[in-house]
Amino acid sequence: MVFALGEGLEVKYTSQVFYVKFNDGSKAFLKYSVEGGKMTLIETYTPEQHRGKGVARLMIEKALEVASRGGLKIVPLCSYSVYYFLKNPSMRSMLAEPYNSMGDEELKRYYEERLQAEKAKKSE
Repeated sequence: MVFALGEGLEVKYTSQVFYVKFNDGSKAFLKYSVEGGKMTLIETYTPEQHRGKGVARLMIEKALEVASRGGLKIVPLCSYSVYYFLKNPSMRSMLAEPYNSMGDEELKRYYEERLQAEKAKKSE
C-alpha cells in the first residue's frame, strides 16, 4: 500500500511496519502489531536528517487509516504515538481502553513514562 508524502516520497506498509524510503537511501519506520482487534504502535524511527518534517506524523496517520478500515483500536506504545494523541485530542476515539479514557494529564504522564522506558532501552 502507498500513501503520498510529497517530494516523491510515500508511506508504504507491510503486515508489521509502515515505512518511508528517502532519496538518500535511508528509511523512517513505524513498527506495529495487530492482535485481538488492536493495533499496537511499537516503535517509531526517523533518520536524524529527516526529523522535524512531519514524516512520523504521516506514518501514524496512515496507521490510523489502516486501523480504522480494519475496525481496530490503537494501543500507543512508542512515545511518538502517545505524543500524537496528546497533540490531536480529536483522534483519541481511535484509542483502545484504558488510553481513550485518559485525560490530558494522565496521557502526559504516560508519554513521560514511555520516553523514559525508551531512553533506558537505548542505554542498555
